Amino acid sequence: MSAIQDRLRDNHCYGCGTENPRGMQIKSHWDGEVSVCTYTPRPEQCAGPTQYVYGGTIASLIDCHCVGTAMAHQYELEGREIGEGSPIWCVTGRLTVNYLAPTPIDKPVELRATIAASEGKKTTLKCTLYSEGTPTAEGEVIAIRVPPSWRS
Repeated sequence: MSAIQDRLRDNHCYGCGTENPRGMQIKSHWDGEVSVCTYTPRPEQCAGPTQYVYGGTIASLIDCHCVGTAMAHQYELEGREIGEGSPIWCVTGRLTVNYLAPTPIDKPVELRATIAASEGKKTTLKCTLYSEGTPTAEGEVIAIRVPPSWRS
């Protein structure tokens, strides 16, 4: 099955946009009730010490993985396949990140997100970022569905 992001048309987002060749190009997939993304950090995404991932990169990964998951959820609520019919877009209403441990840059990370609450246009998600099975960051994202005119 293709990634959530691969089914969203005209997405130029730095973190998840397939139309942004310089972006992170993250790919999220459903695994039951959990949305999963595996990402390999690039050397230029380092923190001050070059062996760790920059905190802003970690925040971007959590943000884009969760917002993409929220969009997939909104399609599901309407009984549509992701990308089917008129586009659904969500934006970040709030992002909080707790850094638990340094994240090594030379190993892939895995993000696992779940939907904590869903009320109309607002979806709240919880996400944990793992490095070799160890949680190194956790976040909460409130994603807000926006009208199609947002893209104009």
